[in-house]
Amino acid sequence: MIKTVLVVCIGNICRSPMAEGLLGHVLPEMKIVSAGLGALVGQPADPHAVAVMKNLGLDISGHRAKQLSGGLAKQADLILVMDNAQRQEIQHLHPATTGRVFRLGELDKFDVPDPYREARPAFENALELIQRGVEVWVPRIRALS
Repeated sequence: MIKTVLVVCIGNICRSPMAEGLLGHVLPEMKIVSAGLGALVGQPADPHAVAVMKNLGLDISGHRAKQLSGGLAKQADLILVMDNAQRQEIQHLHPATTGRVFRLGELDKFDVPDPYREARPAFENALELIQRGVEVWVPRIRALS
């Protein structure tokens, strides 16, 4: 049964806040959180991430980055990451997460490249991939909730 979804990237200021915002919008009944493996703790979402989400009518301006912790990992029923390296690192750091960590693009076999320090088009591309992953995952999450 899925009640809590954790989305993870590296800094928790670009990809995972965008994914958290999208998932929170389409799954308002669930607890959706995000964190980073090397989080820029306390920092707001990147201005480009805020802007591309605003174009969708979603406000992530209140987001503040947080570090992935054992507690967050333990509480999550499903952990979605941006690439296989992140999946492997989480499973290495938190072995109990094995079987609950998947790429956002797992089912369509794609990674979401990091747009950090890139121009706005890189954020638009990342958002398109995140949307694609969310569209595939949401029916599965609902079926398991």
